[in-house]
Amino acid sequence: VQLVESGGGLVQAGGSLRLSCAVSGITFDDYAIGWYRQAPGKERELVAIISRGGSANYADSVKGRFTISRDNMKNTVYLQMNSLKPEDTAVYYCRTSVSLSDYWGQGTQVTVSS
Repeated sequence: VQLVESGGGLVQAGGSLRLSCAVSGITFDDYAIGWYRQAPGKERELVAIISRGGSANYADSVKGRFTISRDNMKNTVYLQMNSLKPEDTAVYYCRTSVSLSDYWGQGTQVTVSS
């Protein structure tokens, strides 16, 4: 199982970024995929998760600003991030669980300047 994130970068507050998570090694349609983030000195936290059926849940801190989606033809999950704030600065990871084992990508850095 392999997850590869991309799309991070440096953006000014109020700007937007779209992260991608390309997944291989599993039957993509069968699994939920989550986006997590970890800021310096803080624990990793769930940002958003999308079920295999396309239902989404979000952390309160990103509701109304971030949108998670999935393209089952491309085996890819996206995280559209709008109205970015400096406190969104973190390394963003995607994750899935298969047979009680967790699989993580390598992460992509998002930096929001004030």
